[in-house]
Amino acid sequence: MGAEAQLTKVAAVSFERVLPGPIERVWEFLTHVERLPSWFGEGTIEPRAGGAVYLLGGHVRGVVTQWRPPRRLAYTWNVFNPGDSESGYPESYLSLELEPRGEDVLLRLTHLPVLERFEKQNAMGWHTFLDLLAAALRGDPQQSREACMKRNAARYGVDLSNLAR
Repeated sequence: MGAEAQLTKVAAVSFERVLPGPIERVWEFLTHVERLPSWFGEGTIEPRAGGAVYLLGGHVRGVVTQWRPPRRLAYTWNVFNPGDSESGYPESYLSLELEPRGEDVLLRLTHLPVLERFEKQNAMGWHTFLDLLAAALRGDPQQSREACMKRNAARYGVDLSNLAR
């Protein structure tokens, strides 16, 4: 074994989406327990670095690593199957950055690393959540998550009846 570093690449999924502002309102939708269900689902994000993240009924758990209202939120992302006390998947990281663009807000989302077998599913999922977020911010009628997911599954070539595990 040599002493030289091994250089590797990490797969990630990222999006940029322009959303209706102001930035404080977008931050509220990303972080407040009352707003999360309108686009993401039931959950809590403790409002501080080191705070607990508990989303989708405990399916996703993590720890806030960066809390910089109203511009940057980052946290660890651990996927748990029902009843598991430990995740069978590697930890990943989600970062959400907000930048004012006039009356709108640019959201940059990065999720990494993403295992190769989950790349398309991850992209489909985030695309769906961001579609729902944009609709909630615009005040559009609540969309069905299932219909939105089905549309994005077709976009990314994901077979919803045969998801990777």
